[in-house]
This record gives sequence, C-alpha cells and structure tokens, in this order.
Amino acid sequence: MENYNLKKGVIYGLIAVFTIGLQPVISNARPNVIDPYLFGAITALIEAILFFPIFLFERYKLKQNLVRSPELMLKNKSLLQGWKKKNNFKIIILVGLVFSIVPILLYIGYELAGAINSSLSLKSEIIFALIFGFLILNERITKLQILYCVLLFFGLILAITNGSFNLIEFNLGALIILLAVGLFTLVHTITKIGFEKNELIPSQLVFLRNFFSGVLLTLIYFLFFPVENIDIIFEHFPFFFIMALDYGVSLYLWYRMLTYIQIGKASIINSLTPIVSAFFSFIFLGEIFTIFHFIGMCMIIFSIYMIVREKKSKTK
Repeated sequence: MENYNLKKGVIYGLIAVFTIGLQPVISNARPNVIDPYLFGAITALIEAILFFPIFLFERYKLKQNLVRSPELMLKNKSLLQGWKKKNNFKIIILVGLVFSIVPILLYIGYELAGAINSSLSLKSEIIFALIFGFLILNERITKLQILYCVLLFFGLILAITNGSFNLIEFNLGALIILLAVGLFTLVHTITKIGFEKNELIPSQLVFLRNFFSGVLLTLIYFLFFPVENIDIIFEHFPFFFIMALDYGVSLYLWYRMLTYIQIGKASIINSLTPIVSAFFSFIFLGEIFTIFHFIGMCMIIFSIYMIVREKKSKTK
C-alpha cells in the first residue's frame, strides 16, 4: 500500500485504544436525564464543530503541497477533489445515514450491557469484517478463520453470561451493540477503499458524517420533543462535550491508522480496548471485572490475533 507506515499506524492505534476504551465509560457516566437519542444528536454536532477547522487545515496543507511537491501533485489533487466523484459522494451520504443510527444504538447498548461487556461485544467487528469481505469483496475465508471466529464468539458469550451460557437471558444490550457493529463495519469496509485510492481524508469524513447526522437527528428530535429540552444541553454540556471530543478523536485516530496500516493490524491493536474499559469502569462506575471477563477477553484477543495472522499468511 502506498501510504504504509507501521510506526505511525501503531502510534495512532495505541492512542485510539485509550480513547475508544473510554467511550462506554463516558456514556454510562452521563445523567439519566440525557437520553441516548439527544446524546447522539448533540455529540455529533459538537464533533462536526470540533473537526471543521481541522478539516480546513488539512485541505490548506494539501493545496500548499500542490505547489511545493510537484512529484505528489496527482495524489494531493486526488485527496482534494476525490470526494466529488459520484461513488465517493454516495459513500459520504451512506456514512452520514448509518452514523445517524449507530451512536444511538451504541449508547443504548452501553447502558444495558455495562461498559465491560460493551467493550468486549465491540470486538465482534472482525467477524463482520470477514463476512463482508467474503460477500462484497469476494475474499476467501479459511477454515481456521471460521474456527477462531467461533472461539471469539464463545469467549464473548462466556464473558457476557458470566459463565452460565444462558442464551435465553442473553444481554439485550450486547445484541444491540452487535447490530451497531455490523452496520459500522460495513461502512468502514467501504470507506477503506476511498482511503487506499487517496480520494478521501480522515478529517473530511469525520466532519461530513457528523454534520450530516447531527443536523438530521437534532431536527427530528425537536419535531417530537419540546424546544425547552434544549436546557438539558446547557445544564449538562460537559458530558456532551467530553463524549463528542472522545468519539471524534477516536474516529480521527482510527481513520488515520487505516491510512498507514492494513485493517488487519488495526484490528489487532484495537482488540486491546476492553482492558482500558475494564480499568476505568471499575474506577468510575464500580463495575466488577470477573474471572469470566478475563478469560473471555483473553480468548477474544487471541482469536483476533490468529484470524489476522491467518489472513496475512493466505495472502503471501
């Protein structure tokens, strides 16, 4: 890949592990008066505001590089103008629509499942990545990858059910998170193509998707709820701002990581987020990290490593 830089990718990834791991903790720490829908709408708007100047600055640098680096003119021009292509424009609209739904699902799931179970459930992303790769990109899935997917799911069930394996009472929050994971993995798979073609930039996608979803969700919210509810935003603004900052930074770091390393390596680094979630949820939320959480987490991280390792070996 033209942009490959392992060192930069790992640095972005390790910082992202910290910020992503904090997401379910911050979400569950918010006051009950802030419902998931309003939380998703306003945090998206704040994210768009925060990343608009970053987006403008990156575009400014690309324009400057058109003059300073003639040898990279085609790449920089593509990064500046690539979003106008019909396919990429459709991707941006799709991302905006999907991420109008995903944050709300995640906030509901975090609340019902708890921060630790939520973080573990998010690791199912690699299973969906394999499925979408097979269905959409015609990528081959090996028998070993299927085996480790089963092991990963087994570890997830072990952790969430606390070793009881009572699927009848399986955590509803975890199921909602699995739905959200399926949706955003599909979108990440599609946007990765744009990054590899040097037709999209991370700050651009973060800004546009949050602006689109934030405006849409806010308008719909105040169509059904009284405008007086805006007081909730001002009274508890720090929670909206902290969540928006953490979510936005996580997105930006994830997209930056994808511009430098393969999605497989990114998934391995990202698999460490439950450690961060477990630590901070114990400190701030009083959640108990059980032996079943530990065993399940180890199985999940090991499975992700083996799935990615198998994917790497079959492409050689």
